[in-house]
Amino acid sequence: MSVLAYRSVRSKELGRLVAQRMDEQRRSGYADTLLEILQQPQTWRDTTGLLASPALRALLAQVLITRPEQIVLTGSGSSVHVGECLAGVLQAALRIPCRAIPAGDLLTHARGMLPPSRGLLVSIARSGDSPESAAVVDAVLTDAPAWTHLFVTCNARGRLATRYRDDPRTQVLLLDPNTNDRSLVMTSSFTNLLLAGGALVQDEAYARQTALAADIAQHVFDHHADALAMVARETFTAAVYLASGPGIGAARESALKMLEMSGGAVATMAETFLGLRHGPMSALNRPSLVVAFLSAQANVCDYEYDLLRELERKRLGIARVIVGEAIPAGLIGHGDLAIDLPGFNALGETQRHAVDVVVGQLLAFFRCLHLGQKPDAPSAGVLTRVVEEFAIHAVGDMR
Repeated sequence: MSVLAYRSVRSKELGRLVAQRMDEQRRSGYADTLLEILQQPQTWRDTTGLLASPALRALLAQVLITRPEQIVLTGSGSSVHVGECLAGVLQAALRIPCRAIPAGDLLTHARGMLPPSRGLLVSIARSGDSPESAAVVDAVLTDAPAWTHLFVTCNARGRLATRYRDDPRTQVLLLDPNTNDRSLVMTSSFTNLLLAGGALVQDEAYARQTALAADIAQHVFDHHADALAMVARETFTAAVYLASGPGIGAARESALKMLEMSGGAVATMAETFLGLRHGPMSALNRPSLVVAFLSAQANVCDYEYDLLRELERKRLGIARVIVGEAIPAGLIGHGDLAIDLPGFNALGETQRHAVDVVVGQLLAFFRCLHLGQKPDAPSAGVLTRVVEEFAIHAVGDMR
């Protein structure tokens, strides 16, 4: 995507960064990450168009024609958080068990993790080249031959996209090359993989909701980025991300973005609203930021509002970022930020999670810059864009 494609952002903070010469952006270490965050509204529209094509609709229909008894969504790092966002949504729509399992767990404890009967294994990956990705597929193809496979990836040259072309049990859903982020952290790749995975149960409203989500994400960039940049300069040393149900995947992804982009300087945790009381609330007994992703369901919001009022009463957290629609004014305290998004509750869960993660990305991006780090390659010498090769040891028999 051309840099000119996002020069019209209204945010002063983002506009200042975009206005820098490209060589200066690269010296400052944010050129790729900034582009990849800001290109998301357009790439979501492009992914929607791809998914609506006859070839892709036929592929997705073929994937489900075998009537799998269950679906397992797998990946590593951010990719498994995609699966966590999707599992509950797919299960509710397809009425079959769906769960997200990290690829590393399938590699080391397959017999206790992979359901014994036939199913569909959905492998989600930006590059498709992480060592455990292909190792898990190899093992399942050999030891659980009744399982079929769908690879959702951004990289046409990766192992997942190329290694299994001749096996009729496998199908590849390949996204546009623009989604194959160059930055170390996954941003547009994450949200587009999420929207692509959700297309397994897309209906007539799916494209419309994704287009609305793209508009809402642009609204976040234009009208809330400056406030998020201010929050990112607060004196917190920890950040706790809260969500309910499948939203925990978005919370975990946002927490990971803050951890990665701060180079570990900000300790992070993701928890459900109802789970926070059972011990994890103690993490807020330090200078902490609370980021709350509200549900669209009124009965769920009642629990979430109660928890946020309890945190206010106990004076836990130095500031809160609350994301939702029609957020009650009484929830917003001094120093808090409400990201109130018109139309947000009209979105499907998958699209809501994509927008939630955009907020998490911006917050982490601005925190990284505030700390003097480089978003394109934080934690220099510790992390790499694709996990380095490591030895794959004998995989236990899955049968």
